[in-house]
Amino acid sequence: MSFTSFNFSAPLQKAIKANNYQDPTPIQSKVIPPILNQADIIAQAQTGSGKSAGFILPLLELWSRDIDEGKAKIKVLVLTPTRELTQQIAQSFTTLGAHLAQAPYPFARRPKVVTLIGGESIGDQLYALQKGCDIIVATTGRFLDVVDKKQMNLSSIQYLVLDEADKMLNLGFDKELDSVLEVLPSKRQNLLFSATYPPKMQSIASRVTNDAIVISIDDEQPTVREITQRVIEVNPHNRSALLKYLLKKEKYKQVLVFMASKRATDNIAYKFRKQGYLADSFHGDLNQEDRNYTLKEFKDKKLQILFTTDLVSRGLDIDDVSCVINFDLPRSPADYIHRIGRTARAGKSGVAISFIGHEDQAHFKLIEKRSQICLTREQIKGFELTGVAPVKEKGKAPIKGKRKSKKDKLREQALKEKK
Repeated sequence: MSFTSFNFSAPLQKAIKANNYQDPTPIQSKVIPPILNQADIIAQAQTGSGKSAGFILPLLELWSRDIDEGKAKIKVLVLTPTRELTQQIAQSFTTLGAHLAQAPYPFARRPKVVTLIGGESIGDQLYALQKGCDIIVATTGRFLDVVDKKQMNLSSIQYLVLDEADKMLNLGFDKELDSVLEVLPSKRQNLLFSATYPPKMQSIASRVTNDAIVISIDDEQPTVREITQRVIEVNPHNRSALLKYLLKKEKYKQVLVFMASKRATDNIAYKFRKQGYLADSFHGDLNQEDRNYTLKEFKDKKLQILFTTDLVSRGLDIDDVSCVINFDLPRSPADYIHRIGRTARAGKSGVAISFIGHEDQAHFKLIEKRSQICLTREQIKGFELTGVAPVKEKGKAPIKGKRKSKKDKLREQALKEKK
């Protein structure tokens, strides 16, 4: 199958060619036809599968066929979990819609795309909306902030997209969903994309749509085949030295290093910079200007190493990441998949290396089981794992009667009130 089989307008075909899209990916082949037929879909697609273009292209086609005369009206709403993914998707709408003024439809023009994210001036975003907007791409929190200002007409929305919906669940989206749905027209096309499908996702899906086509790629592997996955056993205090050894030996050009906390990210980036490495940190505590600048520096290859939290583990397209290092293991097996998916994108090869010590063994076995992988443990000469695994002591049984029961406390309170 090729992109020409979808019968996109000539301007969209031009944009597809200009952006070097070759044949559609499996998820694109499955989602584009039903979206063009205006069906609701629930699609399970792994990171790096090309799902963003899978909904952006057909939505641009549908939007361009039905442009109203006069001022732009908001017809598309895309909600995402992070500011960076929001900006990336908004840019893709703009880039792929660049030639739509030449479309063979009445009132043809390029789409007006507005990004709504925290960390930037809400006044500027309101002004952009008032000038006219066709497509909103937003984080949920900022979208609801703008809704509260009552300066946005949502009555014309025809398309709702929830991207990386499972990640949004982790950020409290379940509580915000009703507030979102309350302000949208009940008649609309709903597109829900998620890499995983936990039980809570069924609740979200049923509240958004009752008649969706469920799409998944049956033969898709949980991890990308082009990624060489390695596990190196090392004591925690030796991980920094091992990282430097690997950088020198393997000559990785661009490396993403995932850390467990924002503070650890800042600390190690500072130490590496002092030793002459082109390194920086990236996490949610940075202001938006710094986040944009740091990510651009890494994408422009002005940084070799980006120490980061899981903020960049979802959805972001960073070309030519040669290696991903799990300096600290992710909390969930699903996050392991998303982290390593930052390399080997668009059919390229890449390496993912996880550092594990004695205390990480059981957790990494769980990651392997859930990810359907089995990796050989390595040890590097000079950085061997030493010592023995700590023995877990069973906690002491609670001493019955040592603390007052809830019933006793209530009795005492009642007596005090009587006095």
